[in-house]
Amino acid sequence: MTEQIETPDELDELRGELRGVHKELHRLNTHRFVRIHNSLWRLLTFQFVRGLAFGLGSVIGATILVSVIGYSLSSINFIPIVGEWAKQIADMIAQTR
Repeated sequence: MTEQIETPDELDELRGELRGVHKELHRLNTHRFVRIHNSLWRLLTFQFVRGLAFGLGSVIGATILVSVIGYSLSSINFIPIVGEWAKQIADMIAQTR
């Protein structure tokens, strides 16, 4: 049920609250995130660039991780199969530089 407004003071208080809500809604609607999602082309461009950044970061991270693991394994000489395999990988990496 709705409340009945009986005094002008209550009406002024309600108007003040509505102004605050209106101001907050305006602030939220002008936020960059909402503006990007209001336009299909902006959204597609944003998601495309985001995907490129994620893919590039994944490739660079995987390259660093494999290099560190390969270098670490190349120093292991007491395991004949893994040590030789890792040494070959380390030599290939060194040749590409």
